[in-house]
Amino acid sequence: QVHLVESGGGLVQPGGSLRLSCAASGSIFSINAMGWYRQAPGKERELVARIIPGGSTNYADSVKGRFTISRVNAGKMLYLQMNSLKPEDTAVYYCNAGTVRGVYWGQGTQVTVSS
Repeated sequence: QVHLVESGGGLVQPGGSLRLSCAASGSIFSINAMGWYRQAPGKERELVARIIPGGSTNYADSVKGRFTISRVNAGKMLYLQMNSLKPEDTAVYYCNAGTVRGVYWGQGTQVTVSS
């Protein structure tokens, strides 16, 4: 089992910044891709950003130039730096990890962008 715990969410004004963190523990030796997803009320969960061990990344068009994904310690920590936040970024953000044994999700952390 891989245990993922997100932190760093909160309330921020438009134009502000947040950094989300995801701590991975357990059987993480086989983690391949890791990523951040988000889900707003009444909407489908969507990919925000993804990173693989070689360092390749991809981003949703809606966050390109504003968000940066990174990982350290062989995937034990995953980050999402979010700048220039917009109200439409409001969602629950989930950490994700794919391994040869399956796909794992964190519990989510709420990000609310509002005045």
